[in-house]
Amino acid sequence: MSTVRVVEPGALTLVQDLGRPGFAALGVSASGAFDRAAHRLANRLVGNPETTATLECLLGGLRLALPAGTWFAVTGAWGDTALVSDGVRRVVETHTAMRTNADAELHLGAMTHGVRATVALRGGLGVPLVLGSRARDTLAALGPEPLRVGDVLALGSEPASPVPAADLVPVDPPTDGIVELGVRPGPRHDWFGSEAWRLLLKSEWTTSARSDRTGVRLEGPALVRVPDRVGVELASEGMLRGSIQVSPDGAPTVLGPDHPVTGGYPVIAVVVDAALDRLAQLRPGQPVRLRLVAGRR
Repeated sequence: MSTVRVVEPGALTLVQDLGRPGFAALGVSASGAFDRAAHRLANRLVGNPETTATLECLLGGLRLALPAGTWFAVTGAWGDTALVSDGVRRVVETHTAMRTNADAELHLGAMTHGVRATVALRGGLGVPLVLGSRARDTLAALGPEPLRVGDVLALGSEPASPVPAADLVPVDPPTDGIVELGVRPGPRHDWFGSEAWRLLLKSEWTTSARSDRTGVRLEGPALVRVPDRVGVELASEGMLRGSIQVSPDGAPTVLGPDHPVTGGYPVIAVVVDAALDRLAQLRPGQPVRLRLVAGRR
């Protein structure tokens, strides 16, 4: 059985797959890869099923010791990535399938575009399943622990599909400029007046450094409730990934994959599913605009 050894774990590297949907009644969110498109593409490049577990590396710094003959691909965020073997350093292109000819170390440097890189290894990672998934839920502390120095990860069995002949996919890096997110009205948009709704859609928001997999906090003008809702407590209700909750101080937070399944802050709007992966690559301080794509206030 082939194994991979963690030489350096980076800032935060997690095992992720497509999550564990269907357990909200037990208080467990779906979790899973933050950048689902990057996860699917990385697996496709090495011939894995899309449900295969990958590694999600925040900000870079990850170093993995790979055995000879290992196919791998790096997608998502861009950075200085290299394969080092016998003192020879070979540049690794993002969104490319590569194979180690000898024992080697994969080095992910600091991310220069985006913040989360996905690493797929052919065969995936043979870590134990928890509620049918290998994903790490950082809020519920389910799934494998974040990678640590010296961890040894078993690779799964050889998948049935071969490595595709087209081993390079041309994908632009995550933008450093304004990120636009489509939204629809949320179930509690009536808790906010026309001015709050105008500010939500017309303001240029700033990604907070306090953001994580639980939620992406946006900094900007306060969204004020209508007078008869000021100071009113909302009974806890179900929450979905992409819901934009507004805390009592008027700050909006877009819920991420590890969000709580219930919440007591009103949801003014919901980010459409097609835009959710962009949240994974937002850098602290990056500007965000919200655009209404359907529905009316």
